[in-house]
Amino acid sequence: MTESSRPSRKPYLLRALHEWMGDAGLTPQVIVDATVTGVNVPPEHVRDGKIVLNIGMEAVRDLRLDNDAIACTARFGGVARELWVPMSAVLGIYAQETGEGVAFAEEYSPPPESPPEPDGDGDGASRRSHLKVVK
Repeated sequence: MTESSRPSRKPYLLRALHEWMGDAGLTPQVIVDATVTGVNVPPEHVRDGKIVLNIGMEAVRDLRLDNDAIACTARFGGVARELWVPMSAVLGIYAQETGEGVAFAEEYSPPPESPPEPDGDGDGASRRSHLKVVK
């Protein structure tokens, strides 16, 4: 399987952390980029293009954490709303009580491999690493 055909790690990490937080009695919250096409959240609760959603089992109904999106019904001001968040809009998940969680980087594709550049002294020898062994 090539790198480009592998599924994103994001939904798998999201599901794992959601389950861990639930088992630990913590409240899972997701940070969503509400400007991403396809996001369906109450616009009146969006601040600076983002919204934080409580996706704890007590807070939502019919929660689905699929590979392509989060879908559920949540209440805002006592009114039930259908939510749809494409996985590309999920910026992170954290526990409300402790702040523990993960922020997701944008999907990243490494550049194609290229040969190492010479160190500039003309002999083509590779540079010595700047890393040190710590004991």
